[in-house]
Amino acid sequence: MRGGAAGALAPFVVFLVGVGWLALAGAPDERGFWPILLAAIAVGLLLARDRHQYSETLLAGMSQPLVLLMVMAWLLAGVLGTLMGAAGFVQALVWITGQLGLSGGAYVAAAFVACAAVATSTGTSFGTILICGPLLYPAGAGAGADPRVLAGAILAGATFGDSISPISDTTIASSGTQGADIGGTVRARLKYVLPAGVVAAMAYLALGTFAGDTSEVASPVGGRPGGWPMAVVPVLIVGMLLARRHLVEALMAGITAAITIALSFGLLSPAQLLRVESGSYAATSLIIDGLERGVGVTVFTLLLVGLVAGLEASGTLARLVGQTSGRSSARWTSEMRIVATVMGAVLVTTHSVVAILAVGDYARRAGEAVGITAYRRANLLDLAVCTWPFLLPYFLPTILMSAATASGETAAMPRVSALDAGLFNFYSWGLLVMLVVAVAGGYGRKA
Repeated sequence: MRGGAAGALAPFVVFLVGVGWLALAGAPDERGFWPILLAAIAVGLLLARDRHQYSETLLAGMSQPLVLLMVMAWLLAGVLGTLMGAAGFVQALVWITGQLGLSGGAYVAAAFVACAAVATSTGTSFGTILICGPLLYPAGAGAGADPRVLAGAILAGATFGDSISPISDTTIASSGTQGADIGGTVRARLKYVLPAGVVAAMAYLALGTFAGDTSEVASPVGGRPGGWPMAVVPVLIVGMLLARRHLVEALMAGITAAITIALSFGLLSPAQLLRVESGSYAATSLIIDGLERGVGVTVFTLLLVGLVAGLEASGTLARLVGQTSGRSSARWTSEMRIVATVMGAVLVTTHSVVAILAVGDYARRAGEAVGITAYRRANLLDLAVCTWPFLLPYFLPTILMSAATASGETAAMPRVSALDAGLFNFYSWGLLVMLVVAVAGGYGRKA
């Protein structure tokens, strides 16, 4: 890249400035970030010494199997959420919350716990948001939940699973780079995540009730139990994921089950699944609507990972890690540098696993030199990347959560911005506090 490290980082400066401006201006949905990403890629092309190679690198990054998995999952989850909503599952959730007396903060806290359970079981924060967001968020209207706090609670529950699940990609990456077994790493992590989780649940219970004009979130759909047969669908999906079946397979099975159950119980008609409008060369369908719901975040993802691939290929990320990391004879100083370095890497790359892999070798060498255990090093890495990506509005989790709140339009629940979703993710804020206590105060340093 022309300009060395500054030239390699210039596209990300454009991106960060652009999304920062958008966040202050009202943070539109993920489609609003498209022009910013295109501008950042254009800057990268202008500064690249070999533009052909830069272009090929972008495409290679976009075509990674993990990226294509996320894209496919978002498209299928969009279809699933649309079918579940149209079949009356949201109305059934509204009905059951009334029967159980869950309203306001109690409903929001329950949503946090439910999402935490799903995310811990499946190991995927993205999958949890995709599955639970379109179902739990609209039902919050009838429960009198504060929209922003509820969105934050769903995101927080998904974050909890990403930070504690033994099958999470960040858990696997952090323990693997430090030579620690996964089981021991997770057990040692409990002392950090459980306090943050308890405080988050209490905050949602206390702050989850909508305090504004209740007419703004009054649900136009009365709670009705008719859609409860659709409850089989999320149980089926979670069960398949627990059985280590592929995420795409589980979502396809869920869609098939949703269609079968909805048609069998008369919750949907065949015409809703596909209707061709003669003479207009058009077709309408709940399935088409669901696929369109995933387009925004799909395009955002492809453009972003292409941008990250260019930075990685330039070698700038590796050099930055080498320059910012240092040696120290004090444990707390080494821990502080490990946390600061991985946080810096994740802020630049916007990818948690990439950041852990980039910093992992340094964290292992620096930690071993001063006697920091493998479990402690792995947990510092993992907890650090479960903070900013789930708080700031230019990361995929917050953007995905914002996109999921579009499902609340039929229940008069407003769209929540990525900025607000992260702001009300009390669990990740709690993890930040725990990191300060752990590093500055020495909490948990023996393990």
